[in-house]
Amino acid sequence: MTEQVKQASLFVQQKLGYLSMNASASAVKAQLAMLRRGVGKTPGSQPELWDITISELPESLLSRSNKPTYGEWAVHTALTLYAVHQQGKTLPTQNMNRQDFTLGVAARKLMDSDHGKADAVSRRFHTLAMSDSYEQLSWHLRGFVQLLRASNIPLDYPRLTEDLYWFQFADSRNGARLKWGQDFYRVQKSAPHGSNTQEEVKEIDRNE
Repeated sequence: MTEQVKQASLFVQQKLGYLSMNASASAVKAQLAMLRRGVGKTPGSQPELWDITISELPESLLSRSNKPTYGEWAVHTALTLYAVHQQGKTLPTQNMNRQDFTLGVAARKLMDSDHGKADAVSRRFHTLAMSDSYEQLSWHLRGFVQLLRASNIPLDYPRLTEDLYWFQFADSRNGARLKWGQDFYRVQKSAPHGSNTQEEVKEIDRNE
């Protein structure tokens, strides 16, 4: 199972890399628009997305029944959420996929970006983390990604893919939550409230 998680994460990384290096801005825009239409939908239910979400997917992640695999769900959710996050941004100069900006790190950055809304952001993050099902998590993530987009805060989508995979299992769900909490408070501990010393955060600030 661990190998399948890695394959799903690498697949998303490769797909996002392809989008960021595509010289045709119009083609990328069209693909992202199609992906946004897939938010909340079942993997494979929209043929126009097959070339992005299924093409070249490792055999071990492909369904052998009429139900999507855990890997197909994680990949589909991550790619469609990325499309929501990327809406209105220009690739590659405003790529909302950023390594090491895990969900916890991004949530902390969002909270620190507006002290007046810090409590509201914290509550939304906690509500997201306490989702009782994958469907509920996906629904909360869509709203949270929209908040990140509005504040120009990126997210590590290959890492999110891993989290989405593990969250589908009741016995590993708390492990995903633990990582989110650790990353959220690790950033807080490493810098005073309202600032960040991490190199990744500095880079984002320079680009905003």
